[in-house]
Amino acid sequence: MSRFLTRLVIENATGCDDGRWRLAAALVYQSDVADEVFIVPRGFITDLASVPRLPVVYWLTGGTSNEAAVVHDWLYTTQPVPRAVADKVLREASAVTCVPAWRRWLMYWGVRLGGASHWVKTPAAVRPKGSAEKRA
Repeated sequence: MSRFLTRLVIENATGCDDGRWRLAAALVYQSDVADEVFIVPRGFITDLASVPRLPVVYWLTGGTSNEAAVVHDWLYTTQPVPRAVADKVLREASAVTCVPAWRRWLMYWGVRLGGASHWVKTPAAVRPKGSAEKRA
């Protein structure tokens, strides 16, 4: 069963109001979609959900699933799974944190359509051990 095994503990990463946060403790997520347990390490920097600051878009999706957003940011940074799986994990983790289905789908399609420019190829040599590259 998909679930967070730890709670999200974050602190301001820069001392400024720039939306960047640092994990004060590791965030551990067990995913059925990826059939893996992901450990986002203490010290990881995230901007939580990268939602355009357009009033209606942000009102509909911003700040609704910080835990899922942190896992998704880490998956995009480290790429232990293919991009499509990372986006499905965002949707799955949002469900775990009780985000309504309509909002999960809106967030999912937002990253599917707008996330490609943030998915930068990472050389296999810097990917974490046990990466799921074979699933690509």
